[in-house]
Amino acid sequence: MIKVMLVDDHAMVRMGFRMLLAGAQVAGKIEVVAEAGSGEEACRDYPLIKPDVVVMDLSMPGMGGIEAVRRLLAQDPKARVLALSAHEDTAHPRRVMRAGALGYLAKRSAPEALIAAVETVARGERFVDMQTAQALVLAQMEGEASPSDMLSEREFSVFIQLARGMSVAQIASHMSLSPSTVGTHLYHVKQKLGASNQSELTLVALRWGLIQV
Repeated sequence: MIKVMLVDDHAMVRMGFRMLLAGAQVAGKIEVVAEAGSGEEACRDYPLIKPDVVVMDLSMPGMGGIEAVRRLLAQDPKARVLALSAHEDTAHPRRVMRAGALGYLAKRSAPEALIAAVETVARGERFVDMQTAQALVLAQMEGEASPSDMLSEREFSVFIQLARGMSVAQIASHMSLSPSTVGTHLYHVKQKLGASNQSELTLVALRWGLIQV
């Protein structure tokens, strides 16, 4: 039996995933043992639950999915995370896999793909849905570079949260950093992306599909 923790800030989405995985439960393969509505909750509850697989949405308020993946792996280097995202870009899958996720599944994928992805990640193997894998290969062949590719992991996290409208103080609190450190990251982000304010950063993120309206 594969024990799964579902992490998504939308209760209805978690319910849908739970129902979807119920088909595998009948066969005695998968059991949803816990749910979390944020990355913070996931990091707090993970040591108590010790799931075999964490199914992690990337677009959540607070620290967000990528930072949560990073922190889970810091807690437990053997943690197995399957990242889920509605984003169509190639930056998010690259970032979250670099952060330590074993798998990446686009939410546009067929429902049965979730079960296959969970089973694959539970075995300690990598999984990337076919469409995302093709996009990654094409981007590499064509030398496509999103502005976010110029940022460090910390800078990318700060960039995404700023683009979503969060303040420096809020980001500092969510990332357990000092406001001055976040300010330094913000300065570097603006320099690298050629943006002069938070509104321009939001436009850059929207243009590249890194956030949704």
